Amino acid sequence: MKSALETAEKSFSFALFFEDFKQITKVRLSLSVVFSSVAGYLLGAPSVDMLVVLLLTIGGYFMVGASNAFNQVIEKDLDVLMDRTKNRPIPAGRMSVSMALFIAISFTILGLFTLYIINPKTAMFGAISIFLYTSVYTPLKTKTPLSVFVGAIPGAIPFMLGWVAATNDFGIEPGTLFMIQFFWQFPHFWALAWMLDDDYKKGGFIMLPTGKKDKATALQIIMYTIWLIIASVFPVLGLTGSLHLSVVAAIVIAGLGFYMMYWAIKLYRKMDNKTARGLMLASVLYITLIQIVYVVDKFIQA
Repeated sequence: MKSALETAEKSFSFALFFEDFKQITKVRLSLSVVFSSVAGYLLGAPSVDMLVVLLLTIGGYFMVGASNAFNQVIEKDLDVLMDRTKNRPIPAGRMSVSMALFIAISFTILGLFTLYIINPKTAMFGAISIFLYTSVYTPLKTKTPLSVFVGAIPGAIPFMLGWVAATNDFGIEPGTLFMIQFFWQFPHFWALAWMLDDDYKKGGFIMLPTGKKDKATALQIIMYTIWLIIASVFPVLGLTGSLHLSVVAAIVIAGLGFYMMYWAIKLYRKMDNKTARGLMLASVLYITLIQIVYVVDKFIQA
């Protein structure tokens, strides 16, 4: 009887730790980043090597998980002040700082090693991503709205990282993929920051470009959405090396962009959290679908 009880307690404890592990590494965000990386790989690879896909998936998850764990260690005293973060493993007292650091450091080492097996350039960009996210973006969040610009750089690396993993080269093709995801960061994150502005202020974070939910912020969201659409359809002009986009695919992507623009303009007019949520969801739909369109279009053209 005692043995069965001990087994049940161990299983329960493991389940709780696994849930906290998923929170400290932000598993859903990590998987979305891995999706972008694999899409970039499929675009750049002349033929698909499943071993590289596996290494990119594992290495990418390690790198993003490490960044998120470091972030939660650094912001532990601020997370406890905000409703959306106070139940995270560290501020809630379910995980020690030393355990979170162990996960972060282990993931960094394993991630860099895994990406280095693919090629050194992939590992280099992975290292740059972790450094910028944890050492520059995270400290700046309480100092200046420009932190979002800095954070958009590591946030834009995954799509182009896949191309670099496939080709061991950085040129106009991965640069274009980088710019697409870079411009996407702004309407996506500012829509999220709009919804969470009151909570962010409790932690001292300055995330909106003007520091408040106003017309100027909404206008900047519209402007970056325009740049996003332009960057996304630009390869149809045939000026981006071996990264091609058919006219049909460009029309589809433009249509998705106009849907996102609809929400951006609506936010400018309505200035409410409900519309900001609609824009945030539209942005997630946009980046997911255009990556699929790019990959499908490549194989159709081939």
